[in-house]
Amino acid sequence: MVCLFDSTTENLAEIQKNTQMQSLCISSHDLYYKSTRGEGDFVSLDNSLHTTAYPLLSKIPQSVTRIISCLEEAGFEAWIVGGFVRDALRNVAPHDADIATNARWETVAELARNQGCAVYETGTKHGTVTVVCDNYPLEITTFRSEAPYKDHRHPSAVTFVSSITEDLARRDFTINAMAFHPERGLVDPYNGQNDLQNRIIRCVGSPLQRFEEDALRIVRALRFASQLSFSLAIDTENALFEKAPTLTQVAGERLSVELEGMLCGKNIRKVLVTYAEVLSPILPQLHKMKGFDQHNRWHIYDVLEHTACVVENTPAKPLVRWAALFHDAGKPDTFFRDKNGTGHMPGHPLASIDHLREAAKRFHFSRKKLHDLELLVRYHDDHPKPTRKDVCILFGKLEENDELFHVMCDLMRADALGQAPFSHKRVNTINEVEQIFNDMRDEGACLSAHDLPITGKDLIDLGVPAGPQVGLLLNEVFAAVANEKIEAERNALLTYAQKLIR
Repeated sequence: MVCLFDSTTENLAEIQKNTQMQSLCISSHDLYYKSTRGEGDFVSLDNSLHTTAYPLLSKIPQSVTRIISCLEEAGFEAWIVGGFVRDALRNVAPHDADIATNARWETVAELARNQGCAVYETGTKHGTVTVVCDNYPLEITTFRSEAPYKDHRHPSAVTFVSSITEDLARRDFTINAMAFHPERGLVDPYNGQNDLQNRIIRCVGSPLQRFEEDALRIVRALRFASQLSFSLAIDTENALFEKAPTLTQVAGERLSVELEGMLCGKNIRKVLVTYAEVLSPILPQLHKMKGFDQHNRWHIYDVLEHTACVVENTPAKPLVRWAALFHDAGKPDTFFRDKNGTGHMPGHPLASIDHLREAAKRFHFSRKKLHDLELLVRYHDDHPKPTRKDVCILFGKLEENDELFHVMCDLMRADALGQAPFSHKRVNTINEVEQIFNDMRDEGACLSAHDLPITGKDLIDLGVPAGPQVGLLLNEVFAAVANEKIEAERNALLTYAQKLIR
Protein backbone atom coordinates (compact mmCIF):
# COMPACT_ATOMS: atom_id res chain seq x y z
CA MET A 1 0.00 0.00 0.00
CA VAL A 2 1.16 3.50 -0.83
CA CYS A 3 -0.02 5.87 1.88
CA LEU A 4 -1.25 9.39 1.55
CA PHE A 5 1.08 10.96 4.08
CA ASP A 6 4.20 10.20 6.06
CA SER A 7 3.38 9.77 9.70
CA THR A 8 6.22 11.87 11.00
CA THR A 9 5.08 13.55 14.20
CA GLU A 10 6.97 16.77 13.46
CA ASN A 11 4.51 17.44 10.66
CA LEU A 12 1.41 16.92 12.81
CA ALA A 13 1.33 20.43 14.23
CA GLU A 14 1.60 21.96 10.78
CA ILE A 15 -1.23 19.81 9.46
CA GLN A 16 -3.44 20.64 12.44
CA LYS A 17 -2.66 24.34 12.00
CA ASN A 18 -3.65 24.36 8.33
CA THR A 19 -6.81 22.26 8.58
CA GLN A 20 -9.86 21.94 10.74
CA MET A 21 -9.91 18.37 11.94
CA GLN A 22 -12.77 16.30 13.19
CA SER A 23 -10.56 13.31 13.80
CA LEU A 24 -6.92 12.47 13.46
CA CYS A 25 -5.21 9.16 13.96
CA ILE A 26 -1.49 8.57 13.62
CA SER A 27 0.01 5.16 13.17
CA SER A 28 3.49 4.05 12.22
CA HIS A 29 2.35 3.65 8.63
CA ASP A 30 -0.62 5.90 7.85
CA LEU A 31 -2.11 9.26 8.63
CA TYR A 32 -5.89 9.31 8.59
CA TYR A 33 -7.90 12.50 8.67
CA LYS A 34 -11.28 14.04 8.08
CA SER A 35 -11.58 17.64 7.05
CA THR A 36 -14.60 19.69 8.03
CA ARG A 37 -14.31 21.72 4.87
CA GLY A 38 -16.60 21.22 1.93
CA GLU A 39 -16.19 19.48 -1.38
CA GLY A 40 -12.92 20.26 -3.09
CA ASP A 41 -10.99 21.19 0.05
CA PHE A 42 -7.82 19.37 0.96
CA VAL A 43 -5.17 19.27 3.60
CA SER A 44 -2.37 21.78 3.05
CA LEU A 45 0.83 19.82 2.80
CA ASP A 46 4.34 20.61 3.82
CA ASN A 47 6.83 19.96 1.04
CA SER A 48 8.28 17.10 3.02
CA LEU A 49 5.03 15.16 2.83
CA HIS A 50 3.91 12.87 0.08
CA THR A 51 1.43 14.64 -2.18
CA THR A 52 0.33 11.63 -4.23
CA ALA A 53 -3.35 12.20 -3.63
CA TYR A 54 -3.40 15.98 -4.03
CA PRO A 55 -5.18 16.01 -7.40
CA LEU A 56 -7.64 13.40 -6.20
CA LEU A 57 -8.65 15.26 -3.10
CA SER A 58 -9.54 18.35 -5.05
CA LYS A 59 -11.73 16.52 -7.55
CA ILE A 60 -13.83 14.00 -5.63
CA PRO A 61 -17.52 14.95 -6.03
CA GLN A 62 -19.51 15.33 -2.85
CA SER A 63 -21.89 12.58 -3.96
CA VAL A 64 -18.98 10.11 -4.04
CA THR A 65 -17.80 10.94 -0.54
CA ARG A 66 -21.42 10.78 0.63
CA ILE A 67 -21.85 7.19 -0.59
CA ILE A 68 -18.46 6.13 0.77
CA SER A 69 -19.36 7.59 4.17
CA CYS A 70 -22.76 5.86 4.05
CA LEU A 71 -21.15 2.47 3.44
CA GLU A 72 -18.43 2.91 6.03
CA GLU A 73 -20.77 4.20 8.71
CA ALA A 74 -22.63 0.92 8.21
CA GLY A 75 -19.42 -0.98 8.95
CA PHE A 76 -18.19 -1.66 5.43
CA GLU A 77 -15.15 -0.64 3.39
CA ALA A 78 -15.38 1.39 0.19
CA TRP A 79 -12.80 2.67 -2.31
CA ILE A 80 -12.79 4.74 -5.48
CA VAL A 81 -11.35 2.63 -8.30
CA GLY A 82 -10.72 2.65 -12.04
CA GLY A 83 -10.41 5.53 -14.43
CA PHE A 84 -11.23 8.21 -11.86
CA VAL A 85 -8.08 7.35 -9.92
CA ARG A 86 -5.95 7.06 -13.05
CA ASP A 87 -7.07 10.38 -14.50
CA ALA A 88 -6.88 12.30 -11.25
CA LEU A 89 -3.31 11.13 -10.73
CA ARG A 90 -2.56 12.45 -14.22
CA ASN A 91 -4.11 15.73 -13.13
CA VAL A 92 -6.79 15.30 -15.77
CA ALA A 93 -10.36 16.06 -14.75
CA PRO A 94 -11.95 12.67 -13.99
CA HIS A 95 -15.41 11.77 -15.23
CA ASP A 96 -17.47 9.02 -13.65
CA ALA A 97 -16.37 7.44 -10.41
CA ASP A 98 -16.62 3.71 -9.69
CA ILE A 99 -16.68 2.38 -6.15
CA ALA A 100 -15.54 -1.04 -4.92
CA THR A 101 -16.78 -2.29 -1.55
CA ASN A 102 -16.93 -5.41 0.61
CA ALA A 103 -20.68 -4.88 1.01
CA ARG A 104 -22.90 -7.15 -1.08
CA TRP A 105 -24.95 -5.47 -3.76
CA GLU A 106 -28.22 -6.06 -1.87
CA THR A 107 -26.82 -4.16 1.09
CA VAL A 108 -25.48 -1.38 -1.14
CA ALA A 109 -28.90 -1.02 -2.73
CA GLU A 110 -30.68 -0.86 0.63
CA LEU A 111 -28.28 1.70 2.10
CA ALA A 112 -28.41 3.87 -1.02
CA ARG A 113 -32.21 3.85 -1.13
CA ASN A 114 -32.29 4.84 2.52
CA GLN A 115 -30.21 7.87 1.47
CA GLY A 116 -32.84 8.81 -1.07
CA CYS A 117 -30.74 7.65 -4.05
CA ALA A 118 -32.07 5.89 -7.11
CA VAL A 119 -30.73 2.35 -7.54
CA TYR A 120 -30.54 0.32 -10.75
CA GLU A 121 -29.63 -3.36 -10.67
CA THR A 122 -27.35 -3.20 -13.71
CA GLY A 123 -25.07 -6.17 -13.06
CA THR A 124 -26.06 -7.97 -9.91
CA LYS A 125 -24.73 -11.29 -11.21
CA HIS A 126 -21.28 -9.73 -10.85
CA GLY A 127 -22.13 -7.75 -7.74
CA THR A 128 -22.79 -4.42 -9.45
CA VAL A 129 -25.50 -1.81 -8.97
CA THR A 130 -25.69 1.71 -10.33
CA VAL A 131 -26.55 4.34 -7.73
CA VAL A 132 -27.61 7.84 -8.75
CA CYS A 133 -26.71 10.21 -5.92
CA ASP A 134 -27.43 13.93 -6.36
CA ASN A 135 -27.82 13.29 -10.13
CA TYR A 136 -24.34 11.70 -10.22
CA PRO A 137 -24.30 8.04 -11.40
CA LEU A 138 -21.99 5.71 -9.49
CA GLU A 139 -21.25 2.10 -10.39
CA ILE A 140 -20.72 0.22 -7.14
CA THR A 141 -19.35 -3.32 -7.20
CA THR A 142 -18.62 -5.84 -4.49
CA PHE A 143 -14.97 -6.90 -4.16
CA ARG A 144 -14.58 -9.98 -6.32
CA SER A 145 -12.20 -12.40 -7.96
CA GLU A 146 -12.84 -14.31 -11.15
CA ALA A 147 -12.40 -17.96 -12.07
CA PRO A 148 -10.85 -18.90 -15.46
CA TYR A 149 -12.71 -17.45 -18.43
CA LYS A 150 -14.67 -19.80 -20.68
CA ASP A 151 -15.13 -17.75 -23.86
CA HIS A 152 -12.58 -14.91 -23.87
CA ARG A 153 -15.25 -12.76 -22.24
CA HIS A 154 -17.12 -14.34 -19.30
CA PRO A 155 -15.50 -15.80 -16.18
CA SER A 156 -16.69 -19.32 -15.38
CA ALA A 157 -17.44 -18.14 -11.86
CA VAL A 158 -17.35 -14.99 -9.76
CA THR A 159 -16.28 -15.14 -6.13
CA PHE A 160 -16.86 -12.25 -3.77
CA VAL A 161 -13.79 -11.50 -1.67
CA SER A 162 -13.05 -9.40 1.38
CA SER A 163 -10.12 -7.17 0.45
CA ILE A 164 -9.48 -4.40 -2.05
CA THR A 165 -6.10 -5.90 -3.01
CA GLU A 166 -7.78 -9.15 -4.08
CA ASP A 167 -10.23 -7.14 -6.15
CA LEU A 168 -7.50 -5.15 -7.87
CA ALA A 169 -5.74 -8.37 -8.89
CA ARG A 170 -8.47 -9.12 -11.46
CA ARG A 171 -8.12 -5.82 -13.33
CA ASP A 172 -6.61 -5.35 -16.78
CA PHE A 173 -3.73 -2.85 -16.58
CA THR A 174 -1.64 -1.52 -13.73
CA ILE A 175 -2.79 2.06 -14.37
CA ASN A 176 -6.34 0.87 -13.74
CA ALA A 177 -5.49 -1.31 -10.74
CA MET A 178 -5.31 1.42 -8.11
CA ALA A 179 -7.82 2.37 -5.43
CA PHE A 180 -8.20 5.59 -3.49
CA HIS A 181 -9.88 6.53 -0.23
CA PRO A 182 -10.32 10.14 0.87
CA GLU A 183 -8.87 9.30 4.28
CA ARG A 184 -6.71 6.23 3.82
CA GLY A 185 -4.99 7.30 0.63
CA LEU A 186 -3.89 5.18 -2.30
CA VAL A 187 -3.60 1.43 -2.72
CA ASP A 188 -1.24 0.60 -5.58
CA PRO A 189 -0.08 -3.04 -5.40
CA TYR A 190 1.10 -3.20 -9.03
CA ASN A 191 3.03 0.09 -9.27
CA GLY A 192 0.45 1.76 -11.45
CA GLN A 193 1.75 5.18 -10.41
CA ASN A 194 5.18 4.31 -11.73
CA ASP A 195 3.70 3.18 -15.05
CA LEU A 196 1.68 6.41 -15.23
CA GLN A 197 4.82 8.45 -14.72
CA ASN A 198 6.69 6.44 -17.34
CA ARG A 199 3.71 6.43 -19.72
CA ILE A 200 3.53 2.65 -19.95
CA ILE A 201 0.58 0.30 -20.41
CA ARG A 202 1.31 -2.94 -18.59
CA CYS A 203 -1.00 -5.84 -17.83
CA VAL A 204 -1.66 -6.87 -14.25
CA GLY A 205 0.08 -10.21 -13.82
CA SER A 206 0.43 -12.37 -16.94
CA PRO A 207 -0.45 -10.50 -20.17
CA LEU A 208 -1.28 -13.76 -21.93
CA GLN A 209 -3.70 -14.64 -19.16
CA ARG A 210 -5.31 -11.18 -19.15
CA PHE A 211 -5.93 -11.28 -22.92
CA GLU A 212 -7.06 -14.89 -22.78
CA GLU A 213 -9.65 -13.90 -20.18
CA ASP A 214 -11.10 -11.11 -22.28
CA ALA A 215 -9.80 -10.52 -25.79
CA LEU A 216 -11.39 -7.05 -25.82
CA ARG A 217 -8.52 -5.97 -23.59
CA ILE A 218 -6.31 -6.15 -26.70
CA VAL A 219 -8.18 -3.27 -28.32
CA ARG A 220 -8.55 -1.60 -24.93
CA ALA A 221 -4.76 -1.53 -24.61
CA LEU A 222 -4.52 0.15 -28.01
CA ARG A 223 -7.22 2.62 -27.03
CA PHE A 224 -5.19 3.71 -24.03
CA ALA A 225 -2.05 3.86 -26.18
CA SER A 226 -3.88 6.12 -28.61
CA GLN A 227 -5.71 8.32 -26.10
CA LEU A 228 -2.88 8.72 -23.58
CA SER A 229 0.08 8.50 -25.99
CA PHE A 230 1.52 5.71 -23.83
CA SER A 231 3.79 2.86 -24.91
CA LEU A 232 3.13 -0.81 -24.26
CA ALA A 233 5.40 -2.84 -21.99
CA ILE A 234 7.35 -5.43 -23.98
CA ASP A 235 5.60 -8.48 -22.52
CA THR A 236 2.20 -6.82 -22.95
CA GLU A 237 2.99 -5.96 -26.57
CA ASN A 238 4.20 -9.48 -27.35
CA ALA A 239 1.03 -10.97 -25.88
CA LEU A 240 -1.00 -8.50 -27.91
CA PHE A 241 0.31 -9.96 -31.18
CA GLU A 242 0.04 -13.55 -29.97
CA LYS A 243 -3.57 -13.28 -28.84
CA ALA A 244 -4.82 -11.03 -31.67
CA PRO A 245 -6.68 -13.89 -33.48
CA THR A 246 -9.02 -14.22 -30.49
CA LEU A 247 -10.50 -10.80 -31.29
CA THR A 248 -12.87 -12.51 -33.73
CA GLN A 249 -14.65 -14.03 -30.72
CA VAL A 250 -15.55 -10.65 -29.22
CA ALA A 251 -19.01 -9.18 -29.80
CA GLY A 252 -19.08 -6.44 -32.40
CA GLU A 253 -20.85 -3.93 -30.14
CA ARG A 254 -18.06 -4.18 -27.56
CA LEU A 255 -15.38 -3.85 -30.22
CA SER A 256 -17.08 -0.82 -31.74
CA VAL A 257 -16.95 1.18 -28.50
CA GLU A 258 -13.26 0.52 -27.91
CA LEU A 259 -12.30 1.06 -31.56
CA GLU A 260 -14.12 4.38 -31.61
CA GLY A 261 -12.23 5.50 -28.53
CA MET A 262 -8.98 4.35 -30.14
CA LEU A 263 -9.71 6.17 -33.39
CA CYS A 264 -10.39 9.42 -31.55
CA GLY A 265 -7.09 9.31 -29.67
CA LYS A 266 -4.33 11.81 -30.35
CA ASN A 267 -1.75 9.05 -30.95
CA ILE A 268 -3.86 7.10 -33.45
CA ARG A 269 -1.41 7.41 -36.35
CA LYS A 270 1.34 5.53 -34.52
CA VAL A 271 -1.09 2.94 -33.17
CA LEU A 272 -2.55 2.14 -36.60
CA VAL A 273 0.83 1.80 -38.28
CA THR A 274 2.46 -0.16 -35.46
CA TYR A 275 -0.42 -2.50 -34.63
CA ALA A 276 -2.16 -3.00 -37.98
CA GLU A 277 -1.54 -6.76 -37.78
CA VAL A 278 -3.05 -6.90 -34.29
CA LEU A 279 -6.23 -5.25 -35.57
CA SER A 280 -6.36 -7.18 -38.86
CA PRO A 281 -8.56 -10.03 -37.53
CA ILE A 282 -11.39 -7.50 -37.15
CA LEU A 283 -10.19 -4.89 -39.66
CA PRO A 284 -8.75 -7.11 -42.43
CA GLN A 285 -8.32 -4.22 -44.87
CA LEU A 286 -5.43 -2.95 -42.71
CA HIS A 287 -3.35 -5.98 -43.69
CA LYS A 288 -3.89 -5.24 -47.40
CA MET A 289 -3.12 -1.56 -46.94
CA LYS A 290 0.15 -2.11 -45.07
CA GLY A 291 3.14 -1.78 -47.37
CA PHE A 292 0.98 -1.16 -50.45
CA ASP A 293 2.94 1.30 -52.58
CA GLN A 294 0.68 3.57 -54.65
CA HIS A 295 3.38 4.28 -57.26
CA ASN A 296 2.43 7.83 -58.11
CA ARG A 297 3.83 11.25 -57.38
CA TRP A 298 0.88 12.35 -55.25
CA HIS A 299 1.59 9.77 -52.58
CA ILE A 300 4.76 9.49 -50.50
CA TYR A 301 3.26 6.92 -48.10
CA ASP A 302 1.86 3.43 -48.54
CA VAL A 303 -1.92 3.16 -48.22
CA LEU A 304 -1.82 2.35 -44.50
CA GLU A 305 0.54 5.20 -43.61
CA HIS A 306 -1.52 7.59 -45.73
CA THR A 307 -4.71 6.44 -44.04
CA ALA A 308 -3.20 6.79 -40.57
CA CYS A 309 -2.05 10.30 -41.42
CA VAL A 310 -5.52 11.24 -42.69
CA VAL A 311 -7.18 9.87 -39.55
CA GLU A 312 -4.79 11.83 -37.36
CA ASN A 313 -5.43 15.09 -39.22
CA THR A 314 -9.20 14.99 -38.90
CA PRO A 315 -10.99 16.35 -35.82
CA ALA A 316 -11.23 13.75 -33.04
CA LYS A 317 -14.87 12.92 -33.78
CA PRO A 318 -16.15 9.38 -34.51
CA LEU A 319 -17.92 10.00 -37.84
CA VAL A 320 -15.05 11.68 -39.65
CA ARG A 321 -12.46 9.32 -38.20
CA TRP A 322 -14.36 6.22 -39.29
CA ALA A 323 -14.67 7.79 -42.74
CA ALA A 324 -10.95 8.54 -42.79
CA LEU A 325 -10.14 4.95 -41.80
CA PHE A 326 -12.10 3.52 -44.73
CA HIS A 327 -11.80 6.22 -47.39
CA ASP A 328 -9.00 4.44 -49.29
CA ALA A 329 -9.56 0.87 -48.12
CA GLY A 330 -10.48 -0.13 -51.68
CA LYS A 331 -7.25 1.06 -53.29
CA PRO A 332 -5.47 -2.33 -53.20
CA ASP A 333 -8.53 -3.88 -54.87
CA THR A 334 -8.58 -1.43 -57.80
CA PHE A 335 -4.87 -0.82 -58.36
CA PHE A 336 -3.07 -1.12 -61.68
CA ARG A 337 0.02 0.43 -63.23
CA ASP A 338 0.08 1.98 -66.68
CA LYS A 339 2.83 1.53 -69.26
CA ASN A 340 4.89 4.18 -67.52
CA GLY A 341 4.66 2.40 -64.19
CA THR A 342 2.35 4.99 -62.63
CA GLY A 343 -0.23 3.59 -60.26
CA HIS A 344 -3.95 4.19 -60.74
CA MET A 345 -6.91 3.17 -58.57
CA PRO A 346 -10.06 4.00 -60.55
CA GLY A 347 -13.30 3.64 -58.67
CA HIS A 348 -11.58 3.02 -55.35
CA PRO A 349 -14.22 4.95 -53.34
CA LEU A 350 -16.88 2.41 -54.36
CA ALA A 351 -14.55 -0.47 -53.50
CA SER A 352 -13.87 1.24 -50.15
CA ILE A 353 -17.59 1.30 -49.45
CA ASP A 354 -17.65 -2.49 -49.75
CA HIS A 355 -15.09 -2.70 -46.93
CA LEU A 356 -17.06 -0.15 -44.94
CA ARG A 357 -20.25 -2.20 -45.23
CA GLU A 358 -18.48 -5.33 -43.98
CA ALA A 359 -17.22 -3.40 -40.96
CA ALA A 360 -20.62 -1.81 -40.35
CA LYS A 361 -22.17 -5.28 -40.18
CA ARG A 362 -19.42 -6.56 -37.87
CA PHE A 363 -19.60 -3.58 -35.51
CA HIS A 364 -23.37 -3.06 -35.70
CA PHE A 365 -23.37 0.49 -37.03
CA SER A 366 -26.74 2.18 -37.16
CA ARG A 367 -28.33 2.61 -40.59
CA LYS A 368 -27.90 6.37 -40.38
CA LYS A 369 -24.27 6.10 -39.40
CA LEU A 370 -23.53 3.77 -42.31
CA HIS A 371 -25.50 5.98 -44.71
CA ASP A 372 -23.54 9.09 -43.72
CA LEU A 373 -20.22 7.25 -43.89
CA GLU A 374 -21.03 5.94 -47.36
CA LEU A 375 -21.65 9.48 -48.62
CA LEU A 376 -18.36 10.71 -47.15
CA VAL A 377 -16.34 7.82 -48.58
CA ARG A 378 -18.09 7.95 -51.98
CA TYR A 379 -17.35 11.63 -52.62
CA HIS A 380 -14.12 12.19 -50.66
CA ASP A 381 -12.08 12.15 -53.87
CA ASP A 382 -14.02 14.97 -55.49
CA HIS A 383 -12.06 18.14 -56.07
CA PRO A 384 -14.51 21.05 -55.77
CA LYS A 385 -13.37 24.44 -56.97
CA PRO A 386 -13.98 27.47 -54.74
CA THR A 387 -17.07 28.55 -56.68
CA ARG A 388 -20.72 28.74 -55.71
CA LYS A 389 -21.54 26.24 -58.42
CA ASP A 390 -19.16 23.58 -57.07
CA VAL A 391 -20.29 24.25 -53.52
CA CYS A 392 -23.88 23.62 -54.56
CA ILE A 393 -22.94 20.46 -56.44
CA LEU A 394 -21.09 19.00 -53.44
CA PHE A 395 -23.89 20.03 -51.10
CA GLY A 396 -26.36 18.20 -53.33
CA LYS A 397 -24.22 15.04 -53.36
CA LEU A 398 -24.26 15.14 -49.57
CA GLU A 399 -28.05 15.22 -49.62
CA GLU A 400 -28.18 18.86 -48.54
CA ASN A 401 -26.85 18.05 -45.09
CA ASP A 402 -24.99 20.97 -43.51
CA GLU A 403 -23.19 18.83 -40.95
CA LEU A 404 -21.95 16.38 -43.56
CA PHE A 405 -20.68 19.25 -45.70
CA HIS A 406 -18.42 20.45 -42.89
CA VAL A 407 -17.32 16.89 -42.10
CA MET A 408 -16.47 16.38 -45.77
CA CYS A 409 -14.33 19.52 -45.72
CA ASP A 410 -12.49 18.12 -42.69
CA LEU A 411 -11.93 14.83 -44.51
CA MET A 412 -10.74 16.48 -47.72
CA ARG A 413 -8.29 18.70 -45.85
CA ALA A 414 -6.84 15.72 -44.00
CA ASP A 415 -6.65 13.72 -47.25
CA ALA A 416 -4.53 16.48 -48.80
CA LEU A 417 -2.23 16.59 -45.77
CA GLY A 418 -1.65 12.84 -46.11
CA GLN A 419 -0.22 13.21 -49.62
CA ALA A 420 2.97 14.65 -51.11
CA PRO A 421 3.79 18.19 -49.91
CA PHE A 422 2.75 19.84 -53.17
CA SER A 423 -0.79 18.54 -52.55
CA HIS A 424 -1.05 20.42 -49.28
CA LYS A 425 -2.11 23.56 -51.16
CA ARG A 426 -5.48 21.88 -51.59
CA VAL A 427 -6.10 22.64 -47.94
CA ASN A 428 -6.44 26.32 -48.84
CA THR A 429 -8.84 25.44 -51.64
CA ILE A 430 -11.06 23.46 -49.28
CA ASN A 431 -10.94 26.32 -46.79
CA GLU A 432 -12.23 28.61 -49.52
CA VAL A 433 -14.95 26.12 -50.44
CA GLU A 434 -16.12 25.94 -46.84
CA GLN A 435 -16.03 29.72 -46.48
CA ILE A 436 -18.19 30.14 -49.60
CA PHE A 437 -20.66 27.67 -48.11
CA ASN A 438 -20.76 29.61 -44.84
CA ASP A 439 -21.18 32.91 -46.67
CA MET A 440 -24.05 31.51 -48.73
CA ARG A 441 -25.74 30.27 -45.60
CA ASP A 442 -25.31 33.66 -43.93
CA GLU A 443 -26.74 35.40 -46.99
CA GLY A 444 -29.68 33.06 -47.21
CA ALA A 445 -28.51 32.13 -50.71
CA CYS A 446 -29.85 29.12 -52.59
CA LEU A 447 -27.79 26.01 -51.99
CA SER A 448 -30.38 23.62 -53.38
CA ALA A 449 -33.71 23.55 -55.19
CA HIS A 450 -35.42 23.52 -51.79
CA ASP A 451 -34.01 27.00 -51.12
CA LEU A 452 -35.58 28.54 -54.23
CA PRO A 453 -38.23 31.20 -53.64
CA ILE A 454 -40.57 29.17 -55.89
CA THR A 455 -42.10 25.76 -55.24
CA GLY A 456 -43.58 22.88 -57.13
CA LYS A 457 -47.01 24.38 -56.62
CA ASP A 458 -45.89 27.49 -58.46
CA LEU A 459 -44.86 25.38 -61.42
CA ILE A 460 -48.17 23.49 -61.38
CA ASP A 461 -49.95 26.85 -61.43
CA LEU A 462 -47.93 27.64 -64.56
CA GLY A 463 -49.34 24.54 -66.23
CA VAL A 464 -46.78 21.86 -65.43
CA PRO A 465 -48.56 18.52 -64.83
CA ALA A 466 -48.22 17.19 -61.27
CA GLY A 467 -45.61 14.46 -61.12
CA PRO A 468 -41.89 13.88 -61.64
CA GLN A 469 -41.69 16.65 -64.23
CA VAL A 470 -42.20 19.23 -61.48
CA GLY A 471 -39.09 18.13 -59.61
CA LEU A 472 -37.03 17.93 -62.78
CA LEU A 473 -38.02 21.45 -63.75
CA LEU A 474 -37.23 22.81 -60.28
CA ASN A 475 -33.78 21.22 -60.51
CA GLU A 476 -33.28 22.80 -63.93
CA VAL A 477 -34.20 26.21 -62.55
CA PHE A 478 -31.84 25.72 -59.63
CA ALA A 479 -29.04 24.71 -62.01
CA ALA A 480 -29.43 28.04 -63.74
CA VAL A 481 -29.14 29.80 -60.38
CA ALA A 482 -26.10 27.71 -59.37
CA ASN A 483 -24.44 28.52 -62.69
CA GLU A 484 -25.18 32.20 -62.03
CA LYS A 485 -27.29 32.50 -65.18
CA ILE A 486 -30.15 34.02 -63.25
CA GLU A 487 -30.74 35.67 -59.88
CA ALA A 488 -32.69 33.76 -57.24
CA GLU A 489 -35.57 36.24 -57.35
CA ARG A 490 -39.12 34.92 -57.47
CA ASN A 491 -40.46 36.78 -60.50
CA ALA A 492 -37.29 36.20 -62.48
CA LEU A 493 -37.44 32.48 -61.69
CA LEU A 494 -41.08 32.18 -62.69
CA THR A 495 -40.34 33.93 -65.98
CA TYR A 496 -37.40 31.59 -66.58
CA ALA A 497 -39.54 28.55 -65.74
CA GLN A 498 -42.20 29.66 -68.23
CA LYS A 499 -39.56 29.79 -70.97
CA LEU A 500 -38.48 26.24 -70.10
CA ILE A 501 -42.08 25.03 -70.26
CA ARG A 502 -42.55 26.47 -73.71
